Amino acid sequence: MTTINASIITIGDELLIGQTIDTNSAFIAQELNKTGIWVHRRVAVGDVYADIRLALDEEGSRSDIIIITGGLGPTADDITKPLLCEYFGGKLVVNEKVLAHVKHLFEKVFRRPGPILERNLKQAEVPDVCTVLHNARGTAPGMLFKKDGKIFISLPGVPHEMKGLMTNEVIPRLQEAFTMPAVVHQTAFTAGQGESQIAELLKDFEPALPPHIKLAYLPNYGMVKLRLTSRGENKEETEKELAPYFDRLQELVKDFLVTNKDETLEQVVGHLLKMKGKTLATAESCTGGYIAHLITSIPGSSAYFNGTVVSYANTIKENVLGVKHDTLETAGAVSEETVLQMAKGALELMNTDYALATSGIMGPDGGTPEKPVGTVWIAAVTKERTETLQLHLRFDRQRNIMLTANAALNFLRRFILANS
Repeated sequence: MTTINASIITIGDELLIGQTIDTNSAFIAQELNKTGIWVHRRVAVGDVYADIRLALDEEGSRSDIIIITGGLGPTADDITKPLLCEYFGGKLVVNEKVLAHVKHLFEKVFRRPGPILERNLKQAEVPDVCTVLHNARGTAPGMLFKKDGKIFISLPGVPHEMKGLMTNEVIPRLQEAFTMPAVVHQTAFTAGQGESQIAELLKDFEPALPPHIKLAYLPNYGMVKLRLTSRGENKEETEKELAPYFDRLQELVKDFLVTNKDETLEQVVGHLLKMKGKTLATAESCTGGYIAHLITSIPGSSAYFNGTVVSYANTIKENVLGVKHDTLETAGAVSEETVLQMAKGALELMNTDYALATSGIMGPDGGTPEKPVGTVWIAAVTKERTETLQLHLRFDRQRNIMLTANAALNFLRRFILANS
C-alpha cells in the first residue's frame, strides 16, 4: 500500500518561546488526514534563515508534501518568501492578480485612510518559480513549489487565512496530484476512569489487533478518547474491516462510554437536550461561567440553553438564586445544601427543564482542614428530581476548573439519561 507522507513546518520565534500556541499544525494535520495523507512530522523553527533552510532540506528528504506556515507578513522579521525564492532558484516578481487583490482589500474592504504602504504592496511580489494560491481572506498569497518530485506549499501564519487556503486551494490541488490511500479513524469517548484504568480493560484487546490497525489513547481532564486507526487502499473495505474491532472496543469500555463519535461532552449534552426537546440553565460559582462557555461554543445551543448565573459572591447566591442566608452561614458556600439551592434557583429563575450548579474551592488559597482546596459540589435538578456529586481534586486552579466543568457535564449527561 502506498503511503503519502507530509511534514508541517511552522515558522516563528513566538512559537518557540510559547508566546503563541501553534494551532495551525493541528488544523493542517486534520485536513490532510481526512484526505488520506499521513502527517508523520511536525517541526517548529524560529525566524532564522539557516534553521528554516535546514528544516526544508530535512523534511524534503523525508516527505512527499511539505507545508510551511508563517513568515509571509509585511514586516522585516517575515523572511520566508525571500528564503523560498532563493531556495527554489527564482526571483521575486509582481503578480498582477495579487496586486489587484491587495489594493481591493485596502481600498474597498479595510477602508484605511491614506495611501497603501509600500510594504503592503510588496505582498504582491512572489517567486517566479511558484504557483500562486489565492488568499481570499488576506494579502499574503499562498505559494506552491515543486522540487525533486516533492510538493512544497507555503501558507500565511494567520489562522483564518491559512484555513481558507487549505480548504479552497491546497486540498483540491493535492487530491489532483496524488492517488490517496484510505485512512479511517473510529473514536470512542470515555469518562469517569483514567487512562491506566481504561488501558487495563483493553490489555488483551490491544495486542490482538492486526499490525495495520493502531489504538491511541487521548486523555484530557478526566476523559479518555480511544482512537482506532486503519489504513488501506479502499475506504469502504477499510471501514468494513475496522468495524468489528471498534464494536469490540466499545463493548469492553461500555460502563464508561460517553459516545462513539469524535465529539465533546458539551456536544453530547447538547444532542441529548435537543433530541428530547428539553432546556437547561446553569448556576456557577467556582467555574465562573466556564460551563456556560463550553455549552454556548456549540452552534445552535440557544435551542436548549437558556442562560447562566455566575454567582461568585454569596450576595448573588442569596439575592438572585434564592440561596438561604442561614444555609450559607451554617453549611457554607461550598456545600451540598448550597449547591442544591443554587440549582433550584436557576431552574425557577430561567424556567428550564434541567439546571446544573457548581460550587467549590479551586485554589491555590481558600481551603480549610474541613474543606481543602479541590473540594467541589455539583448538583443537577429537575422539578421532580435532584442529585448531587462531590469531587476531591488536587491540581492547580486552572486544571481544577476544567476538571470540574467536564465532571459536571458528564454528571448532567447521566442525570438526563436517568431522568428522561
